[in-house]
Amino acid sequence: DALGAGAPRLLGYADARVPESAPGRPRFLDAPLDETVEAVVGHIRDVRPEVVITGDAYGGMTGHPDHVHAHRITALAVRAAGLPQYGPHAGDPWQPSALYLATHPRSAAVPVGGRLARAGTPAGALYCSEDAWITTTVDVGPWLPQKLAAILAHRSEVERGAAPGRIAALPPAVQREVLGTEWYIRQDLTPRSGSATELSA
Repeated sequence: DALGAGAPRLLGYADARVPESAPGRPRFLDAPLDETVEAVVGHIRDVRPEVVITGDAYGGMTGHPDHVHAHRITALAVRAAGLPQYGPHAGDPWQPSALYLATHPRSAAVPVGGRLARAGTPAGALYCSEDAWITTTVDVGPWLPQKLAAILAHRSEVERGAAPGRIAALPPAVQREVLGTEWYIRQDLTPRSGSATELSA
């Protein structure tokens, strides 16, 4: 509701660290790879997005195992979604033009991560990308109230003191500092004109 994005589409798997989050279902990490990729392919083909966003290969600064796995599944699914012979029961093929990996550049990892990490977490334990890898930097300050409302809507995370809970406890000026900019690494998924290269022995 906060984002105006419509109802969420859930895969129905359990959190790696909270298996009771989906009683009777496997943890996301334990579900068969083909099953999870095809499920995401089905969503991509149904929604038909121009771009897809997921976390980086670290799963964000904390390296949460579900976030790492979500990166892997999404990276496979965005390419498989465009293959005509893959998953014939998952809908008509659709190829997004790009995959954006949400990340933090090294230059921001300490000032931003230091505000969000659990107390006692050393700066060197925060995962980040090299500054030179960043392709897209977005000032999301104008949408900060909606972004903050969406983060705080994750009530169970707020209550148990996970990242949303730590964000809720920050003064407004610091919330703007840590949430007002987003960084991405763009990966093109469709060939550019004239980009093919022939190799010969």
